[in-house]
Amino acid sequence: MGLKASLIIVLSLVALASAGAGVSFFQPLLAVVIPYMVLAVFLVGLCWRVFKWAQAPVPFRIPTTAGQQKSFSWLKANKLDNPSNTAGVIGRMLLEILLFRSLFRNTKAELRKGPKLTYGWEKWLWLAGLLFHWSFLVVAIRHLRFFIQPIPALVRFTEGLDGFLQLGLPTVYITDVLLVLAVTYLFLRRIVIPQLRYISLPADYFPLLMILGIAFSGITMRYFLRVDLGAVKEFAVSLAMFSPKVPEGIGAVFYVHLFLVSVLFIYFSFSKLMHMGGVFLSPTRNLANNNRAKRHINPWNYPVDVHSYAEYEMEFGNKMKGAGLPLEKEEQ
Repeated sequence: MGLKASLIIVLSLVALASAGAGVSFFQPLLAVVIPYMVLAVFLVGLCWRVFKWAQAPVPFRIPTTAGQQKSFSWLKANKLDNPSNTAGVIGRMLLEILLFRSLFRNTKAELRKGPKLTYGWEKWLWLAGLLFHWSFLVVAIRHLRFFIQPIPALVRFTEGLDGFLQLGLPTVYITDVLLVLAVTYLFLRRIVIPQLRYISLPADYFPLLMILGIAFSGITMRYFLRVDLGAVKEFAVSLAMFSPKVPEGIGAVFYVHLFLVSVLFIYFSFSKLMHMGGVFLSPTRNLANNNRAKRHINPWNYPVDVHSYAEYEMEFGNKMKGAGLPLEKEEQ
């Protein structure tokens, strides 16, 4: 049910953008109004989510650990899996953000005949996730050439490195292929594996289908239904300069691509895709495990009226004495 609903929604969005692209009245809405509205909602939603996470109290240090904690000098501590200082936390965060280290360590458990519980190798998920995120980042950097004039050296270098194989004309970018393969694997994995299919919700299928739709529409524009890149760049620069000019004669596939990107961005702030910002604020990752050496004080502490035990005993002392409970005041 979740897959069908997500597929219907994505196909409906494609049909809506295709129909709107053919009507001159709706072209400014698709090309200008919706992108600006989406940008505003995305920025406000992103800041709000980060602000709420930053406000969450952390009364205890709760880092996830997978190694020996620093204690006695004759015990070797694991500086990355159980960091005791800021340097260890930074190293752990870099490995997590750039290489998905915790996912690399992931294993799958299966109950086989016997019964016997076995643990197996689970690196394909890590590889697909890594390729997807890095490819998505490279594609986003490459797209900056449409919004910035002159094109920065970093964008030119990334674009040249991505297309160094020079397969065909126009150049086939490696990340275009890797992105589609990685997302397709993550999507098929949820369908083929019964356990994953059972727990998957529309929120799990929808982003994958949206990203596939964005990728295929972009690939279609570049390699099959060629669009006027000069007009696209002129339009993108006008958007960035807040003096938008609706492009003419670009074709429906461009509006479909832009509309799907807009929908994904507006969905981003209200979904679990926000793990992009949440990973930096997760106390299971960004805190050192030095509970034995230093007391953790909640930075968001505020004065609270408390009812001390001495006051409690003064208020209920007679009843406690009648019930045979010991009183500290009498013992003193």
